[in-house]
Amino acid sequence: MSVSVLAQTLKGSEIIKIGNEINELKRQGQQIANLTIGDFDPNIYPIPSELRDGIIAAYQDNQTNYPPADGMLDLRKQVSAFLAEEHGIQVTANEVLISSGSRPIIYSIFLALVDKGDKVIYPLPSWNNNHYCHITGAEEIQVPTTAENNFLPKAADIAPHLKGATLLCLCSPQNPTGTMFEKADLEEICDLVIAENASRQPGEKPLYIMYDQIYAMLTFGKQHVDPVTLRPELKDYTVYIDGVSKCLAATGVRVGWGFGPENVISKMRSIVGHMGAWAPKAEQVATAKYLQQDEAVHGYLKNFSGRIQEVLSTLYQGFQQLKAEGFAVDAIEPMGAIYLTVKADYIGKTTPEGEVLNSSADINFYLIKTAKVALVPFSAFGTGDDVTWFRASVGTSTLEDIQAMIPRIREALSQLK
Repeated sequence: MSVSVLAQTLKGSEIIKIGNEINELKRQGQQIANLTIGDFDPNIYPIPSELRDGIIAAYQDNQTNYPPADGMLDLRKQVSAFLAEEHGIQVTANEVLISSGSRPIIYSIFLALVDKGDKVIYPLPSWNNNHYCHITGAEEIQVPTTAENNFLPKAADIAPHLKGATLLCLCSPQNPTGTMFEKADLEEICDLVIAENASRQPGEKPLYIMYDQIYAMLTFGKQHVDPVTLRPELKDYTVYIDGVSKCLAATGVRVGWGFGPENVISKMRSIVGHMGAWAPKAEQVATAKYLQQDEAVHGYLKNFSGRIQEVLSTLYQGFQQLKAEGFAVDAIEPMGAIYLTVKADYIGKTTPEGEVLNSSADINFYLIKTAKVALVPFSAFGTGDDVTWFRASVGTSTLEDIQAMIPRIREALSQLK
């Protein structure tokens, strides 16, 4: 039986594909340092004990029926208070939507705002925007970025594409690069959006910003910035992505939230409700209670972010040492999130077996085979196969793992001709 055109043409996650291939190698007994998936090993980075105990207590209290479609009111209130305290962002509980992680929030933004043929602008590399554009039939406007700008778009890069666009997708700290917007750069982009919306006619759909700040509490010596704080006029046109998945190492807890203009959030609420993509009730109850424990929250974040920064910095320094030794590698200093952007410029080189590395994927699988280290090429985030930058995700690696892999990378690269 035939399936839909969408089903025939939709591509699966490139990251999951690489991860599955690594899991198969592990099944065969190989020990691979997996720097691919944006997840955490809970034996290395467990969730806060107070949150864990709260979830158990909520289940013991039989909090197992359907939650409200937009999330438990107490949780939405606590999220509102948390945003005000941590980021200075003022939203009411009615402007907050809870879901099962942040993916349903992103999907519901696309479904609520984007019609078939609408223009959606996003930088390359970026996470999953290409797939959501495909699902909604949007016209993709991909904006290439450069290492010199930390793989973040500048206002001048975006400006030529804003006329008639519906959605501008931004992320900071950015997945896949771990880099962050500078205040002045984001202000210039915000001013472009304000000017574009001022030029539109009554009844014409405005240009919205989708701002993914899921890693906002994981930053290393840099100040997180956001559109509405910088430009309050954008409050009616900005929808945010956030949640506990990354800042509390709680990817499997599945509590995410979006917030923004109530007229948009109300439509997203209906979409998430039809999807059944609400967060489990017990987890919502526990998260609401946990967010009220300021000392526990800040104590966990301080320890957690410090450990992540140490691992990222060690990996960064390792690549810088390899670069100093003459290897064709590089890395961008970590700013936030759990990612390091690394370069291995070895296209055209030949392996000891006589195989030519013709793409970033070839380089990656050579490193998997020879150095027992797995990265994600930027081609998985929309760039061409000739781009030799990669994402390294450290959530499943210890400091000792990172220290041990640098010599293996050195040995593998030294064998290429």
